[in-house]
Amino acid sequence: MFRKHVPLMPCRAVGAHERCSVDMIPPDIAPMTPELDQISSLSNLLATVEQLSLSSSQLDGVPTDLDSSLRFAGAQLTQAAGLLLRLPQEIIAQAIVILYRFYVGSEGGSFRINAVKDVSAASLYMTAKVSFLPQSTRSILNVYAYLLSPACPLRKPPQTSTKPDPESYYLSEGSYQAARATLLQTESILLRSISFITQVTLPHHLALYYLQTLGVLTPASTPKSTALAARTLAHLNTALLSPQLVYLTHQPPALAVASVYLAAKEVGIKLASVEWWEVFDVDREELGFLVVALRSCEAWIQAEKVRWRDGSCPLTLDELETEIKKKDGECL
Repeated sequence: MFRKHVPLMPCRAVGAHERCSVDMIPPDIAPMTPELDQISSLSNLLATVEQLSLSSSQLDGVPTDLDSSLRFAGAQLTQAAGLLLRLPQEIIAQAIVILYRFYVGSEGGSFRINAVKDVSAASLYMTAKVSFLPQSTRSILNVYAYLLSPACPLRKPPQTSTKPDPESYYLSEGSYQAARATLLQTESILLRSISFITQVTLPHHLALYYLQTLGVLTPASTPKSTALAARTLAHLNTALLSPQLVYLTHQPPALAVASVYLAAKEVGIKLASVEWWEVFDVDREELGFLVVALRSCEAWIQAEKVRWRDGSCPLTLDELETEIKKKDGECL
């Protein structure tokens, strides 16, 4: 029998834009008083060592490698849904970080209790709701119905060149009402688990600001400086898929500095000769770790593609149970 998870992280005072108040939170998940650095507009709440070392899913019998694959699949699913909904990358990235927050730690969510497809939809719906581009439940569920259907290339590589059957991802009225109830219920569970902390500060705008500060990105931009900025943002977007969960372990300034440093090396632009990263409060050790993590992302993503080349990572509870039984059978 699986365990019932409890809220994960301490909570700050919730802003009016989140449409809730601290008084609405039940006593058993009352927030702790936040530290000053927890409510900074340039910082995020980070996961602890204990939360990173053991997840609720692992306690429920999900193997460690499958746990990482499910996170990767959830991030991929969220990214694809956001693109189909024509949402900006900022909203998509925030939704992916919230999805990671939900599943981290022994008191977080479990893949065997809350399907990754449901949490992905809820995180994207919730993130878009408080943005300037809110999405209706109908739009969210129509997109996820397609992404979870056999017609979607994300699920299985297309075997033939025939057009997909629209009926395979048609959402009837009855199916829509059931899916809508699941979406709203999952959103409620997600909010309670992350203690209603929906703020996610991204490093993308900081990275561009750092490039301007270093004198690389100027109004009279060159092809190399434009390529540097594009490569920097590409590293930050790829880092959302990192198995090291760098968005949960490092603050935005450190991620921005590491992406600028690595992109400059790849493009061939020489930055300041001094240890410029210390100006942005990042030490050499943290910079080195993040550069290695960013460089390793591509190889890990390719390994995941090879692992699931004959199928797709389980996104529903039934698919997950089948995969776990299959792995248990291989171990016998």
